[in-house]
Amino acid sequence: MSSDIVLHNALPPDDQQRTLLHNHVHARPSQRIHLPALVVYAAVFNGDVTLEQECEHLRRLPGQQTLMTDHLQNNFLRLRLQGYTLRWERHSEFTRYTLVQHLPDNAQLGATEPELLSSLSLPEGWLAGIPGRTFAAIKLVMVHGNLNRPEEVLTMARNWFGERPVVASLAGRNSHSLAVTDFMLRDSGFERMLVVAPIETSESRAGRIAQRLLEIETYRLMALRGLPVAKQLIPELSNAEQQLANITAQLENKAVSEQELLDKLISLAGRIERATVEHMYRFAATRAYDKLVTQRITELREKAIPGTQTIGEFMGRRLSPAIATVEATAQRMVSLSERISRTSDLLRTRVDIITEAQNQQLLEKLTRGQELQLRLQSTVEGLSIAAISYYVVSLVLYLAKAGKAAGLPVYPEMVAGAMIPIVLGTVWYITRRIHDKYLKLH
Repeated sequence: MSSDIVLHNALPPDDQQRTLLHNHVHARPSQRIHLPALVVYAAVFNGDVTLEQECEHLRRLPGQQTLMTDHLQNNFLRLRLQGYTLRWERHSEFTRYTLVQHLPDNAQLGATEPELLSSLSLPEGWLAGIPGRTFAAIKLVMVHGNLNRPEEVLTMARNWFGERPVVASLAGRNSHSLAVTDFMLRDSGFERMLVVAPIETSESRAGRIAQRLLEIETYRLMALRGLPVAKQLIPELSNAEQQLANITAQLENKAVSEQELLDKLISLAGRIERATVEHMYRFAATRAYDKLVTQRITELREKAIPGTQTIGEFMGRRLSPAIATVEATAQRMVSLSERISRTSDLLRTRVDIITEAQNQQLLEKLTRGQELQLRLQSTVEGLSIAAISYYVVSLVLYLAKAGKAAGLPVYPEMVAGAMIPIVLGTVWYITRRIHDKYLKLH
């Protein structure tokens, strides 16, 4: 013991979830069933049921008044009571209750559709009081029998089911057991299953067989929960696809404004995204449960009895079309969402092209305006040169007159006339220099 502690202390500190993840494989140990046995199984949806409510119901069993919610924290509990055991398992969407007790003598293999509920060891009304909504309930009988002639055993099993059509499988590598069921829901609310196994069958093997059969039916029903949702969505998806086709046609023909098309696309995209958020989890769960059904059937290692469908064949023919419908609906939603996105991209491209054309037109108008402005500026510059030259020549004229008045031998008009070309050239040169400097700055 001390050496183990020393070795453990030699490791880095444990991750917070190490123990939880390590012990998960041991959280729900396999059941051990001693044959002959009656297994009564009920699975209920627990979406609106709390752990405290389930614990309170378990306290109603004899001797369980001290049961606490802390005992249910691992979502698994096995109670050994007087003459029977009860197994409680809570999953994300449902809770399973499995009762295992001794099989009454009137329900052995040779019986004809025996009545079983009156022989339950549970307190009266306890089964009906389980909190939640039932979606699966099975009465599984496990008996000893000689499987050297499985056809004869199957004939006796048909009597046990009341001559209803049944499916049957020889299970295991060596066909060590025979599983028979009719998948029929009876007036009592239960289905029936029958397992015939040799007397040397161990309790652990019997428990594994029972668990696989019960899980096959449980996961089958959970997988089928996506089918009503898919059927409900099909008309809505068809309508949405037609609307998208109309929007695409309007986009192609340019018969409707971009804003109106955008409003329609946003509304359509919102509807599809809402449906995706609401139902995609259900479709993903359907795929997951269907894989579990396939896995459990594979674990049975079935062999057929001539003339009788196996459980796997029955599931393949009855469950596969439903799963295909769910898969197709889920893919249809994804595809529709992608097509809406592509149409939005097309509309965005159309708006971008129109905007670019408008910008081009605006640039052309601005260019024409700048050209007019330049022409006007050139005209103004010419007038400015003439005006400035006029004022400069006038100043020269007044200056020459002043000189003449002062006695200088000049003729003012001739001086002014002679200065006109010089003044015009000088003003034009200075104006161009200023204009060139302004252009370099801008």
